[in-house]
Amino acid sequence: MEKIHVNTVIASSLSHVWDCFTNPMHVTGWNFASSEWYCPTAKNDLVIGGRFSYRMASIDGCMGFDFEGTFTEIQPVSLLQYRLDDDRMVDVLFEERPEGVLVSEAFDAELINSIDMQKAGWQAILDNFKAYCEKK
Repeated sequence: MEKIHVNTVIASSLSHVWDCFTNPMHVTGWNFASSEWYCPTAKNDLVIGGRFSYRMASIDGCMGFDFEGTFTEIQPVSLLQYRLDDDRMVDVLFEERPEGVLVSEAFDAELINSIDMQKAGWQAILDNFKAYCEKK
């Protein structure tokens, strides 16, 4: 399976970035790719073997899906690894840099949408995450 990579640098503290990424109260504020979508609910059990479920829905109510998986590795404030319910793996790295926190995601591509579309969608969500962290 091909891996896709996206990243951003966030001008904030490592602990704040980690909290915004892992706390369901924050996830609902940034976990969508465009203003036509939102994340009405987010739940996670942040332990190895714990589950997460983030509801993604269109603002007009016509479309929606659950983004779900299981945490396979957790190194607080540095690494999250999880397996999506379709068996794809995702690694999220958090690294302190002089200019801020580098957040890097690597995920297995799925077979339905093009690589470019997948990369653009995940990057848009990560860009929303950056904006959310920097204004909170």
